[in-house]
Order: sequence, then structure tokens, then C-alpha cells
Amino acid sequence: MKTLIVIPARGGSKRIPRKNVRIMCGKPLIAYSIENAKALADEMKLDVDVAVSTDDEELGSIVKKRGVEVISRPAELATDKVTLDPVIFHAVCHMESKKNKTYDTVITMQATSPTLKMTTIRDAIRYFEEHDFDTVLSATNKPHLSWGMDASGQYVKNYEKRLNSQELPPNYIETGGFLITRRECVSEHSRIGEKVSIFEIAEDEAVDIDTYSDWVLCENILRRKKIMFRTVGKRSVGMGHVYRCLTLAYKLTGHDVVFAASADSDIGIERIKESNFNVIRIENDDHFEKILSERRPDILINDILDTSAEYMKMVTKYAKRVVNFEDVGPGAKYADAVINALYEKGDKLHNEYYGSKYFCIRDEFLEEHPKDFCEKAENVLVIFGGADPSDLTARLYGICKRLHKDHPDVKFHFLLGFAYPNADRIVTSESDNVFVYKDVKRVSSYMGMMDLAITSQGRTVYELASMGVPAVVLAQNDREARHVFAGIQNGFINLGIGSETDDETVISTIGWLLATPNVRREMRKLQLQKDFSKGHERVIRLILDDGDDESTDN
Repeated sequence: MKTLIVIPARGGSKRIPRKNVRIMCGKPLIAYSIENAKALADEMKLDVDVAVSTDDEELGSIVKKRGVEVISRPAELATDKVTLDPVIFHAVCHMESKKNKTYDTVITMQATSPTLKMTTIRDAIRYFEEHDFDTVLSATNKPHLSWGMDASGQYVKNYEKRLNSQELPPNYIETGGFLITRRECVSEHSRIGEKVSIFEIAEDEAVDIDTYSDWVLCENILRRKKIMFRTVGKRSVGMGHVYRCLTLAYKLTGHDVVFAASADSDIGIERIKESNFNVIRIENDDHFEKILSERRPDILINDILDTSAEYMKMVTKYAKRVVNFEDVGPGAKYADAVINALYEKGDKLHNEYYGSKYFCIRDEFLEEHPKDFCEKAENVLVIFGGADPSDLTARLYGICKRLHKDHPDVKFHFLLGFAYPNADRIVTSESDNVFVYKDVKRVSSYMGMMDLAITSQGRTVYELASMGVPAVVLAQNDREARHVFAGIQNGFINLGIGSETDDETVISTIGWLLATPNVRREMRKLQLQKDFSKGHERVIRLILDDGDDESTDN
């Protein structure tokens, strides 16, 4: 099949002057369509010629440097009022005369569609070849309630019944990205035959640059990075890794984000799917290497605790940039950045970023404000994360019932994570002033009502500090006990590892804090000295390799 690809590109443009030769993300706009056309010829082994029809000498020079035929467009075909049909017809006739051949297929590709992928055009050509169509053109489906105007100038509905957009019939909008047609359908007045089909393309590939806002949108799309999070979320390690990754993924809107989680991370995978992100189950490192070799992410984010040197040497072969969280293993030195917000110091490697200023607090806590301090503590929060692997919740359930006898006016509020396995045994007991809430959607609103908290030593301590809620801390395990932020210097009473702390110590500590408002006031003061509002900005810059701007530390 003899194919001609024509790229029409005038030199003049009123809305964006000289747009076809302007630099977009490092190269002239016209270069994107040329590269797509040449890549198509190479991949599909087509008998193809590529030509650019232009009236502009500078643009022609750019095209020739890229090894593509330039067709000088006559002045009468270069005005604003001329449609593309006669321009393409002129180009086809010119090339057939010059090459002494007759083409079977003519493809029009616009110079103003830089986000269009070569693979999309390739699939459209195959679709055209496999069916008996005269013409296939690119379009997006945008069903909307719309109005038109009749001959009398009255506005009229273009629909019969008002429905939600997802219930409306298809409404295909031509993108202009490409039009594939049989040669016999090309004339001065048309390029469309009788048998026409639509090839639907993704919205981010459908931008046709006509205005400055289109230009900005295209630049943002072209700068978009492929980002993969590898994480773990299961009862034995908790859900902190998954929640941190989700917090960051929400901040990376506009990038191509995908998750990969170990196959046994059932509760983590469930939460990721509920958040409407794609997630891949990883069986082992060999399987993960296969995924990386196929996807070639621009950025890989490891939130899986310590890494080995072998693992990091493997992933750095496929990902352009690798960022690790909470990694104090031998593989950490191979990462481009290691972010350990839960630790205050480390080995001081060149790539490590330590301390609470890198903590990524969830958006909900940026919207809430600490309540006024109460001399009399009336509400106590008990919260041990999404999974509570040490089942500290059950211990505190019994402890709070004992505390109720000496503090009958105090209410104890238990927030159970969605992955907590013993929720059927922890239930509201109004006679003991114990109230239980399961998998709440906005934790900050509950924290905002509390005077004191009992929690583990993970990310929740930072959230409590942001809300000015003094807390007693019981670590889930040895590793969590190394997170030194939850100390008296930041407004916490740390009782160490929960399994090694007896009930009487916990009871006496909580009772002492309930009875000493001056201590709680000082703890709260220390907590509110911390500012977590810029943490996610610092981390996002490190992920995207935009630097660590110390000016945001103040």
C-alpha cells in the first residue's frame, strides 16, 4: 500500500504568531508531527512518503533538516479562508507527479497536535486497513447538553431529554490530529468518502493548538512524567506506606501515576483501588523487573522500608529517577533521594533528607484548625492506625473502661482503621463512656474535638501535633520506636514499645495528664510550634528533581 502523509503548516497564525516554528518543550512545534510520521514509516514498514506543505521559508528550513520533503504552497492556498481540502489535494498531485506514482492512502496529520502519540496513529492505520472504510478520522467523545440556533435566531435544544453526561448518547468531536482516507476520495473539495468511521482517542492526545491556553495545556501534558509507586500495605506492617503514597499521588495530578504492591498486600491494594488508582500485584522482584522493563517509568518511588543493594541496582536500570522513603538499608545509597521524615538524623549520605519538615500531611489537616485549649479534659482519642498490627486498640479498650471509674465525665473515642481485624469486639459502650467509629473518612474533624490522645508512633503523631492534641505514645514495634519525633520535646509522652509497657503505667500516665492541665497546655504549645504545611511541597520537588528549596523551611 503506497501511502502519503501530508502535514499542512502555514507560516502565519493570528492567535499565536509563528506557532509552528515556536519552541515547545525543547523543539519546534512542527517537529512533533514530523517525528510521528517518520516513526510510523519505520515501525509499520510502510511504503510511505512524508511531505510538509508550507508557504514559509523558515519553516521549510526546519523541515528539510529533518529529512522531510517540503512542498511550496501557492499563495492562493495560504490565506485564512482556504480550507485544508484544496491544500491536501495540491500536495498529493505534486508528490504523485514528482514521485511518478499513485498513492493508495493519504493521511493528513496536523502540526498542531504535539501530544498525539505515534502508537495511536499506528493503531488507527491498522483499524483503517482491517475494515472497508473510505475514511477514518480522529475524534473524542464529549457528550454534553448543548444548544443551537434556528433560522429565526431562536435558541433550540440539541437534545430530547436532560440526562447526566454519562447517560447521553455519544457526541464525537473531531480533533484534527489525523485523517486517513483512500486516494480516490481526495479532491479539491473533499477528503471524506461515503464509508466513514471514527477512531476515538484519549482526551490528552486530542489537544489542537489554537490559543495560548492550548499551548500551555500541551506543554503540561508533554512534561508529564510516568511515576510508579511501589508500596506495601498489610496487617504485619500497617497501612502507613500506602497512605503516604496516596497522599503524594493526589499531589501529582497531571502525571501518569500507577501503583505496584506486593501480592500479599490485600488490604493495601483494596485501599488503592478505592482511591481510583491503577495497581499492579507484584509476585516477587523478578516479576517486578519484568514490569519495569515494560513500563520504563521516569520516576520510581519505593515505600517498602529497607532496600538491598541488589534490588536497587536492578530498579535503577529501568527507572530514570528513584526515590525511597524510610530506607535505612544497604540499598539506600543507590537512590537519587532518600526521604526519612520519621527520623531526625541518619548516615548523612548526600542523597538523604531527614526530619519532620519532609512529612507529607494529608490535605484535610491543612483545612482544619486546632480548637481552643480546655482546662478540663473531656474527650480522649484512641487511634492506632489502619491495621494496628500489635492490637493495641484491644488493650486500650479495657484500659479506658477502667479509667472511666475514676474519670466518669471523660469520653473515650476509638477510631478503628478499615483494616483493623478485631472490629467486632470493639464496640460502643455508653455506660463506660466509650464510643467507637469505624473507618472514618475525615480523621481531622475528630481530632479537632479532642483534649488528649493515645496513639502509636507512626504518621498519626504528626497529625495530632498539627491539631495541638497532646498524646501518650505506644510504639507498635522496634522500628517504629526509632521514630524520635514523638518525644516530650514535641509535646508527647512516649512510653516505648506497647508490648513492653504494662497497663498500670499506661493508666497512671493518662490519669496524670487528665488531672494536670498545665502539662497538657505546655505539650500543646510545643506541638503547635511545628509547621507541616510545606512538607509535601518539599517532597514533590525532590520526587520531580526540582531541587530542595530551603527558602520554604521558614
